[in-house]
Amino acid sequence: MKPGASSERAVILAPKGRDAAVASVLIREAGFYANICGDLAALVQEIEGGAGLAVIADEAIKTADLRGLVSWLNGQPSWSDFPIVLLTHQGGGPERNPDAARLGQALGNVTFIERPFHPTTLVSIVGSAVRARRRQYQTRAILADLTESENLLQTALNAGHLGALELHLPEYKLEASETCARFFGRKPGESFTFQDLSAAVHPDDRERRLEAIDHAIKTGGDYRIEYRIIWRDGSLHWVDTRARAVRRPDGSIKSLVGVCSDITARKTAEIEREKLMEQLATERTALAELTANLEQRVEQRTADLMKEVAARERAQEQLRQAQKMETIGQLTGGVAHDFNNLLMAVMGNLDLLRKRMPDDPRLRRLVDGAMQGAERGASLTQRLLAFARQQDLRAVSVDLRSLIQDMTNLLERSLGPRVAVRLDIEDGLPPARIDPNQLELAILNLAINARDAMPDGGPIDIKVDEQSITRDAVLAPGHYLRLSVIDTGTGMTSETLERAIEPFFSSKPLGKGTGLGLSMVHGLAVQLGGTLRLASAVGKGTTATLLLPVATAAPEVEAPAPAAQGTRRSAVILFVDDDPLIAMSTMEMLEDLGHHVIGANSGLHALDILRSEQPIDLMMTDHVMPGMTGVELAAATRQVRPSLPILLATGYAELPEGAQLDLPRLAKPYHQDQLRERLDQLLA
Repeated sequence: MKPGASSERAVILAPKGRDAAVASVLIREAGFYANICGDLAALVQEIEGGAGLAVIADEAIKTADLRGLVSWLNGQPSWSDFPIVLLTHQGGGPERNPDAARLGQALGNVTFIERPFHPTTLVSIVGSAVRARRRQYQTRAILADLTESENLLQTALNAGHLGALELHLPEYKLEASETCARFFGRKPGESFTFQDLSAAVHPDDRERRLEAIDHAIKTGGDYRIEYRIIWRDGSLHWVDTRARAVRRPDGSIKSLVGVCSDITARKTAEIEREKLMEQLATERTALAELTANLEQRVEQRTADLMKEVAARERAQEQLRQAQKMETIGQLTGGVAHDFNNLLMAVMGNLDLLRKRMPDDPRLRRLVDGAMQGAERGASLTQRLLAFARQQDLRAVSVDLRSLIQDMTNLLERSLGPRVAVRLDIEDGLPPARIDPNQLELAILNLAINARDAMPDGGPIDIKVDEQSITRDAVLAPGHYLRLSVIDTGTGMTSETLERAIEPFFSSKPLGKGTGLGLSMVHGLAVQLGGTLRLASAVGKGTTATLLLPVATAAPEVEAPAPAAQGTRRSAVILFVDDDPLIAMSTMEMLEDLGHHVIGANSGLHALDILRSEQPIDLMMTDHVMPGMTGVELAAATRQVRPSLPILLATGYAELPEGAQLDLPRLAKPYHQDQLRERLDQLLA
């Protein structure tokens, strides 16, 4: 109710004599409103309806039940202190009258007037009470405004995801909202002190935060800081705290009042953006340095803009060529792998047929011819796999000087008397990480190509030195051994040189080459982590350079293969292959060797058999199978039958890098004799 006639009126309870009437007249003549009540219940009802004060004669309430009035007085809101003027008889003040003192304690804000009273006294007391009541109504309005403001402030804080805090000084007592405490990893209702807050600050940010607080306290300036905090679960977060000093009347700082917000997401994004900007700046600097270097080189070599451009174009062309070869290699590797499987079936069946056919020389020649054709096909697939970088390599640490010197006799016999092989190998070279057998084949291929390019004979130089690569379009930075085979033959045109490593491309007459020699060498080099580079000019010969990675370990000494021990015995062999043709021929070969064979067409099928009580002496599995590869099957088998020998049959270097299983392998395609020898070693 707003202040007005009813809320500022005096309600009077004096049922005896003329006190009520006299008081009413005096109050009205003074410009105030007054109402006379017949009893205490009416008085309480009038007060509840709105009044400025009550004038009560003590005899009207001395023996009355005051619980209703006292209940209303005790239930007043915090802004209200309802004034009561109590009319007592002369000498009946609270100092001398216990009843008056009791009533004063029960009713609270009581002013005593002894009768008979002077009219001026009553009017003065009533005026003071009405003015005090007005101030109470003003306080109520102010509190309502404050409550509304607090609600609006809380709404704003919630909308801005802000927590409120106040740090009381000098005792450093912290008052923080639940939202603020939540930003520090605290749950609702948990204690959160200034010491808790300080302990949560990241060690690297504590000094900076304390300096900011001290500065704000000493100068009265704003406190604003972003810092990291560590929650009790160990997670890292960011908060933004802003506060302003609140001063006492004497000018000293009473507290710091402000807000805090969780800025973890923003700071994380900023940090990532800064990292990206730093990376971009580094790259920009590197690019600027590269540009400056290029400009300097252009200035220094103005008389010679075209060689640089040609070199760049060649590098780009090499990259495009490498990408093209990668695409062709993937296709070639898949075809070679499938062809390898077909040859496996052909060779296996021919092996069995040769053992069982009648002693007819003509039939034997036909079978031998078919076998030779299959073996030539197998050799062709090995070259295709080499080009596709999918052959099964055994890369080890090898001394190139010893390897090349050991194959000198082979080179001389293969190249003939009209070709002289000259070696130029630096001393103290580190070992190379290579497959020695495949590298010997690659060197022999390059030497034969060099011989064929020199119809009248001549020297072939084989040079080996070390080269450090920092920036290259194909190779990773590092140390490499450079093995070059150099001839003085007819050389190649630029068109021929561009296609030289493509599979099946050959500049030799029909029937004089397969077109897989250089492609095989290139595929081998790339699979080892290096590359093949060709330089040639018509009439000036060709230089074929193999860049091979340097090994980190000492050269390995090849140990003799362990001989099979014990007597050959019949075994129960679990054979796993998803290809029906290979499965049929291989199982026939195994049974022909005297073994009992159990077939499985998938890894899951094999695991079902392995988990049974079926006795098994050895498992032989293909690698490339749908659903579960041979390596994955071997790993699962180790859990079921840890000591079971496992033979992996594959001619395809698709084994995953970092495979933890060191499995015995049998390269496809293989003869029955090779199969028997490998099984004898494992079953011995």
